Amino acid sequence: MTCSPRTHPNSPLPQLDGVVILDKPSGPTSARCLAVLKRLGQKKIGHAGTLDPMASGVLLVLLGNATKIAGHLLADGGKVYSGVFRLGQTTDTWDKEGNVLAEAPWEHVTPEQIRAAVSGWQGSSEQIVPPYSAAKHQGTPLYKLARKGQDAPQKVKRIEISHAEVLETALPYVRFRVACSSGTYIRSLAHSLGTRLGCGAVLTELIREYSHPFGLDDACGLEAVMQDPSLLERSVRPIAEALPHWPQVSVSAGEAARVRNGVAIPCRREGDKALLLEEGKALALAQRVETAAGPCWAVLRGLWN
Repeated sequence: MTCSPRTHPNSPLPQLDGVVILDKPSGPTSARCLAVLKRLGQKKIGHAGTLDPMASGVLLVLLGNATKIAGHLLADGGKVYSGVFRLGQTTDTWDKEGNVLAEAPWEHVTPEQIRAAVSGWQGSSEQIVPPYSAAKHQGTPLYKLARKGQDAPQKVKRIEISHAEVLETALPYVRFRVACSSGTYIRSLAHSLGTRLGCGAVLTELIREYSHPFGLDDACGLEAVMQDPSLLERSVRPIAEALPHWPQVSVSAGEAARVRNGVAIPCRREGDKALLLEEGKALALAQRVETAAGPCWAVLRGLWN
């Protein structure tokens, strides 16, 4: 896929505010996909959770003021992936895109052993971050250091796997599905499984089926947007839909003016956080604070222009 927008008779779209659930194709980087949309008039754009070039599926694209909620989407939401790994190989990137470092016999591995190993992913654990990843060491992405042959300290992170299952076994290939915390590296799961089984394993396919709170059923394809840019505007979801676990609090015009000036407003409900709405539109993320005048909502992140 070239990821270059086709000539379209319409003028560039106005800057949009909200979330677009994009079905990223396998091949281009997440940044490349965003560059396509940027050329459609979306100068203020970001995403919540990158996908490797090989991966496809749900990429949450944040437009306009929605770019301000990226950290909250990443912190609050889990992911669901399906994919395929191949036994008998080890690569430097831990997926099929890398250079093969070793090959080993896999014929001794049984489907029962594989199911047990995949099931063993479940629970809380520490995961080794792939050396070819966007994680940073002293401000430099690990993949840039790896490409230059420079060593960096091995990084680990805590992850949570709530569900893991084998969907199909056609050795040496295994199709699986996993539900996990945000930031989990599926390549690392495949690599560690190959290490435990003694034959190596690499990820060969990956689909993100769900990125909280949206799934593939909600997504629009990049190719379709390239053919008809107006589809982007029709696909925008309001910010409030992206934060379903944030209690919503409607505020008056006077209270909204105070919020915009950074002034706390009276808190009339229980809870330690809220999404403040003005006439149904997201205004700010707020947290409950105790003041001399009583409990108030203080702005965590303004969502206005």
